[in-house]
Amino acid sequence: MSHPDPPFEDQPMPVRAKLAAAWTSFMFLYAYVDILGFYTPGVVEDILDGRVFEFGLSQTFSITALTLMAIPIFMIVLSMTLPARTNRVTNLVVVAVYVPVTVFNVAGGFWLYYYSLGVVLELIVLGLIVRYAWTWPRTTESATDPALRRPRSATA
Repeated sequence: MSHPDPPFEDQPMPVRAKLAAAWTSFMFLYAYVDILGFYTPGVVEDILDGRVFEFGLSQTFSITALTLMAIPIFMIVLSMTLPARTNRVTNLVVVAVYVPVTVFNVAGGFWLYYYSLGVVLELIVLGLIVRYAWTWPRTTESATDPALRRPRSATA
């Protein structure tokens, strides 16, 4: 007679780790949608001619593109290190900025289905970030936990 395997332990994941993982996923999607977009006919030729979508290649374009990529990269480390309240607000604000940026990226895509899929996947991850940040657990004081009890004053 065989014994069934015991169930796996499902340990709770800290909110910080969820946020860092989500920003990592977003960053990879954001980068790979563009990288795989190089295989769209005519894209490399346009780049060699100095244009990306409607934008001329310049230092300003490159700085803007780097900044747009650097923000999710920094959100990985900030999600793990910022204090909880600041962390929550920062994640919600950055997502609010990235939703329109992400949607705008459909305009730059020549393959509508491909770029739309990329945007939908990115929006799903951004939605997860909103959910994790918005529902960040709050601490509660417990009357039964001596470590959390407030000392009574002599006049009380």
